[in-house]
Amino acid sequence: MLLLTAFSAIIAPFLFLVILRMPAKKGMLYSAIIVLLLGYMVWGVETTVIAASFLQGLHRAITILLILFGAIVLLNTLKNTGAVDRINEGFRGISSDMRVQAIIVAYLFGALIEGAAGFGTPAAVAGPLLVALGFTPLAAATLSLVADSVPVSFGAVGTPVIVGLSNIEGVNQSFLQDIAVRITRMDFLVGLFIPFMLVFLLVFFFSKGKRNMKDAYVMLPWTLMVGVVYTVSAAIYAALFGPEFVSILASLTGLAVASITAKKGILLPKETWNDALVEGFKVETKKSDMGLIAAWTPYLIVVALLLATRIVPAVKSFTQTYVDLSWRNILGIQGINSGWQVLYSPGTILVIAAVLAVYIQKSSFSAFTEASKVSMGSVMGAALALIPTLALVQVFTNSGMNTSGLIPMPQYIANTMADTLGGVWLSIAPFLGILGAFITGSATVSTLTFSPIQYSVAQQMGLSTNLVLAQQVMGGAAGNMICVHNVVAATAVVGLVGKEGDVIRKTLGPCIIYGILIGIAGMVMSTMM
Repeated sequence: MLLLTAFSAIIAPFLFLVILRMPAKKGMLYSAIIVLLLGYMVWGVETTVIAASFLQGLHRAITILLILFGAIVLLNTLKNTGAVDRINEGFRGISSDMRVQAIIVAYLFGALIEGAAGFGTPAAVAGPLLVALGFTPLAAATLSLVADSVPVSFGAVGTPVIVGLSNIEGVNQSFLQDIAVRITRMDFLVGLFIPFMLVFLLVFFFSKGKRNMKDAYVMLPWTLMVGVVYTVSAAIYAALFGPEFVSILASLTGLAVASITAKKGILLPKETWNDALVEGFKVETKKSDMGLIAAWTPYLIVVALLLATRIVPAVKSFTQTYVDLSWRNILGIQGINSGWQVLYSPGTILVIAAVLAVYIQKSSFSAFTEASKVSMGSVMGAALALIPTLALVQVFTNSGMNTSGLIPMPQYIANTMADTLGGVWLSIAPFLGILGAFITGSATVSTLTFSPIQYSVAQQMGLSTNLVLAQQVMGGAAGNMICVHNVVAATAVVGLVGKEGDVIRKTLGPCIIYGILIGIAGMVMSTMM
């Protein structure tokens, strides 16, 4: 019964969202009720802890909703100013092929946003851009989530590595750099194929006519080239600088190479593929009067402000100190906290960029106010799914505060897996990271929670501890594709509230493949060592 209770946070969402195809606002509500009841009756979690965990989840939901609102209001503002038409014109100037656009927007531009912001922001930004290019909302959400995987290992300026591994004894810069290098080396096998996987998903799931997989395979040379450029440059940056700037610099390198080669048609088929365009979509043929730099400036402001608030010490200190709406020791319970530095939030930065866009692009302020009204409606739909999702997460995470003397549910799951599957741990380690991210919604929290257990198992089995920890970080990144609150966010920004299960069914396969490849890469590296 204990094992079933611990796994209820995984089983219930999968049952309701994926198998029964319920919308997340219903499926996650039922899941939360089940986990809360089992936590109380079986795990001995007191009612005050459950109440505090619910409030913690509610508070964290508000912080995520601000990010969603910022992403949606920025896009809607840019639609009203005409900047989106100009941005799309620029993308079509590079390539009008949807397969190429998916790589450049979802994978490479998404990786840049991930490197600067993290916290689910890339899918919230890239998804609406894909919709504006004519991708169906379901395709946009699916591709954005799968694409936001490889760069998540390093997240917002290295957070999943630096913070995620901070509870390992003896952590220092040399240790963190070694983990970063090992991740990028395993990505020679794993991350190399993600660009092609995106094209495969686009053709396999979203072709309107007869599915012809040759349309995917002819892209293999170009996608492999993009994968090589990203992974090799990431390995070089990790070796030179450590984990902080890997996603940012590798994505910029990849964007430059992908844009140039796509524009010149290098390694690309001659035929343009647009068989996944949304029904009735018409390409804007009228040339925009707005300059491309002016159209992109709000997004450049987003990247600049995100980097400044995370890298420049004075700016970081200011944004983390002023307008701090964090809630500490909720209901008087020590350790149940929820942080919210409003000025530091990517959502605030996205809203600031939307306001500045009105002036930069010489439009009426009504472009922002009208966008705000529309965006608020989209966010409210997502709130109904996010609140029970995060309530479940927090009860699961705080389950160590109980009257029965049991360890927290995440540790119980990890210990059970280690006891039964320790002999093949290099194959299993990534999936512990995936499970952690699926439940908690964060690659960083997954690694914070499970890295001590991964470290202990590696020592017991005589495995390289750094290799196993690198697999944990990568597994957390893979779990980003399927974690419920990321899926809720990705569907909300493209107008698909209620279709979260449909998205998870499409991202689950790539996530499992990703985990298997991490396991294979770990075994190969272990043999070489």
